[in-house]
Amino acid sequence: MMQYMLPFILIFFSISVQADDLLKSSLERSQDNRAELENALKKVTPAQREGMEFLIRYMPGRDLTTLKAEFLLKNVKLAYHAWESSPWHRQIPKDVFLNDILPYASISETREDWRSDFFKRFADLVKDAKTPGEAAALLNNNVFKELNVKYSTKRKRPDQSPSESIEQGMASCSGLSVVLIDACRAVGVPARFVGTPLWSNRSGNHSWVEVYDNGWHFTGACEATGTDLNKGWFASRAATAVRDNPIHAIYATSYKQTPIHFPMVWDWDARYVYAVNVTDRYTRLKEELPEGIQRVMFVAMRKGSTDRIRLPLTITNQAGEEIYSGHTNDESFDRNDHVSVPLKVGELYTVQAGETPEIKVKAKGKDQLVTFNISNAAASDLQESVEPGADNCFTAESLPTANALTAKAARAYVNMLWNRYSKMEKAARQKEHQSRVLKIGELSMPFWYKVNGEKPVAGRSLFISMHGGGGAPAAVNDGQYENQKRLYNPGEGVYFVPRAPTNTWNLWHQGHIDGFFQRIIENMVLFEGVNPNRVYIMGYSAGGDGVYQLAPRLADRLAAAAMMAGHPNETRPDGLRNLPFTLHMGALDGAYNRNKKAAEWKAMLADLHKKDPDGYINFVKLHEGKGHWMDLEDRVAVAWMAEHTRISTPDLVVWRQDDVTHNRFYWLAVNKQHLKGRTLIRVKREGQIFTIEHSDVSQLLIRVNDEMINFDKNVTVIHNEKVLFRDKVTRSTETIEKTFQERHDPTAVFSAEIEINIPQS
Repeated sequence: MMQYMLPFILIFFSISVQADDLLKSSLERSQDNRAELENALKKVTPAQREGMEFLIRYMPGRDLTTLKAEFLLKNVKLAYHAWESSPWHRQIPKDVFLNDILPYASISETREDWRSDFFKRFADLVKDAKTPGEAAALLNNNVFKELNVKYSTKRKRPDQSPSESIEQGMASCSGLSVVLIDACRAVGVPARFVGTPLWSNRSGNHSWVEVYDNGWHFTGACEATGTDLNKGWFASRAATAVRDNPIHAIYATSYKQTPIHFPMVWDWDARYVYAVNVTDRYTRLKEELPEGIQRVMFVAMRKGSTDRIRLPLTITNQAGEEIYSGHTNDESFDRNDHVSVPLKVGELYTVQAGETPEIKVKAKGKDQLVTFNISNAAASDLQESVEPGADNCFTAESLPTANALTAKAARAYVNMLWNRYSKMEKAARQKEHQSRVLKIGELSMPFWYKVNGEKPVAGRSLFISMHGGGGAPAAVNDGQYENQKRLYNPGEGVYFVPRAPTNTWNLWHQGHIDGFFQRIIENMVLFEGVNPNRVYIMGYSAGGDGVYQLAPRLADRLAAAAMMAGHPNETRPDGLRNLPFTLHMGALDGAYNRNKKAAEWKAMLADLHKKDPDGYINFVKLHEGKGHWMDLEDRVAVAWMAEHTRISTPDLVVWRQDDVTHNRFYWLAVNKQHLKGRTLIRVKREGQIFTIEHSDVSQLLIRVNDEMINFDKNVTVIHNEKVLFRDKVTRSTETIEKTFQERHDPTAVFSAEIEINIPQS
């Protein structure tokens, strides 16, 4: 028998020694506060010593140096009493008690004694509950009414303690979660803080609560669903979480140390709250709607404001049947939460909010949001009041808002999106950046770069330099990659040399290159402070082939481009209207007729510039006496490019789609169903007037921002001398967010979008 017991004894001894080492380490790190912690260990009762040791062993550094013995002794005593006196005491394992009832805090909130007050307030409320889950549901239904705390983004801080939320009478989802967790723990219900840094559709972050009842179950704080758990407006959003993406995963806090930290979006750099990844539990909850049915969201907003208002909402189908009757959500609901109704895609519905005129809504599909912009006067008349004490916490479904904004509010919204994105993505991409390898799907792109000169106030320049080779063994292309590192040396900026992901002849203009270059630009903006309006591409030989192809199709992301010793293949220069382009070729470089093609492009660019003096800026030089190698005479291209800065909102857009298509180009865009290779679109803008001079597509999106138009005046769109649109347009967070997410470029965001259907001859 002893031979079987020995391994168990050794394992137990090892764990005990490790635990003692952690306790010793905590005491050593407590600095001047060590006497307080030792006093707490000395005075705690033998029956509760395990709990006190647990708290100190895994205590965050901020608490080791500040918490007093009196506070800890009281917390431990009340926690044990709540656990041991609860009707469900035997249902709670000791390790769950230690980690999810005993702790005095959940996240970064102010440390305070909430147990005394909350036990007095809520113990009687749950005394007849048979399970911790039943008790948690009772608490969620009653705690916030008792404390007079409601949801509001006007709270002072996200990570409020219970007393701070009670004092203000408001809290956001994080503060509400802290209140519910503490109310649960105060009466012996295991509870923990749960959240995601960013929903997978990038519509925002959210926090909620999990409670233990023979396993973990979730509920939204101040979002009670009767006596049920595992229900909530955010369930369908949580079902799309991504377990292995640190930004889009779902985490639950753990007082005991774990290998990962809980991502607190209000204090991203904090590393003292530990977590477990619980994404898998939520991805199993995905709502299954019948084929052809999608949820459409509805919101009513005060015009010129981000405030939501509560209005009666009715929806009637084409047969005249009322299929929904309810209310839009106001500011008492989570910011990401809108009423959502399952509708049949393609059908037309009649929708009325309050006493506003009826509107016709065609259900288009996933992520559709219908917004009612209500004037302040009308809002005062229409908005329904909520009776004092009424339950105004329940919510429905989540997606970003879309509402009319002032110019100042639009700028603020862009800044908010950028700040949130940059903080999260920089953390998420740190490992990728340090590895010096970009990966998209099965492809990898190693890279090298160096930084020259002092950083300008507006940000650094970025020169992406493509090596030659192609259609050769990997070793040959590797050699060209190394050579490219030495070829050019800008006086200021980031000189970035990527290694092509493949070794094919067209290694720099296959479809995947566009995604890699977008990633390069995003990462260099994040990690090296690159100015997105000063991004340049250049390339030699096969790299020059890439410049010929990429420059026209990525023109709206670049400030200038330089082609050296390459071949254009089938591409055309039409799309270079707003991109300064320099071309360098050895006059004797006759292989594949490169020199003849360069001469043809010189003539084409000269002709285009002559017809359009404000566009097609170019500098073409055929270097006399030089073959494929130009003896570095082409280096003049670097300084020439650096003279130019990107024009994000030009007065004329010439969009020639390549065989690799994109859905936007400067301030024009097309929906996916209208994407087609080799199509040509040409649109001119003069003040408030947009003239479609040519379009090979039947539908076009024209995007605008405050740099382009006056939102107080009508915008006119003309095609073939016919007015297709004339009206005022309004800024919306929906358009701002959509155009920001497409490129993550705060300098190329639009706040309104006009859909134009173009008559086809």
